Amino acid sequence: MKLTEAKAQFISSWGAFGTHWGINRTMAQIHALLLISPDPITQDDIMEQLSISRGNVNMNTRDLIGWGLVERVLIPGERKEFFSAEKDIWKVATQIIKERKKRELDPMLKLLAQLEQIEGDKKDREVKQFTETISGIRKFGGQADKVLDVMIKADENWVLNSLLKFFK
Repeated sequence: MKLTEAKAQFISSWGAFGTHWGINRTMAQIHALLLISPDPITQDDIMEQLSISRGNVNMNTRDLIGWGLVERVLIPGERKEFFSAEKDIWKVATQIIKERKKRELDPMLKLLAQLEQIEGDKKDREVKQFTETISGIRKFGGQADKVLDVMIKADENWVLNSLLKFFK
């Protein structure tokens, strides 16, 4: 497989994978292009290589910056903006986990804590079932939150060694 074909396949596949991480396909494709680019690239380069509009590039690079996956790079003497992605895949994965936790898990846990505080007779079957279900989900979410916090703070080797021990 030639490099151009491999790059195109990687960008396409990363775009498809991105939808599972909670980001749109184009945003993931831009991220993939920046991941495999050895040097920072401009908005025009992204537009040309992915055949997408300036507005699409602008909106998605801003989102990637917001996710902490991409940064603007200033190159002395250049007027154009350049963009670069973090190349360390461990840092990329932990950043995605942090963002998904902040955007999805944290608000859900807050809502579940509020829902547990419903008014009503705790002996009523419906109230009891509702509060038990919500409490169970909140406890599970709380455990997931703790595991994610450990992963975010952990060193890559510690996590890999722990996973290997778990599967032995």
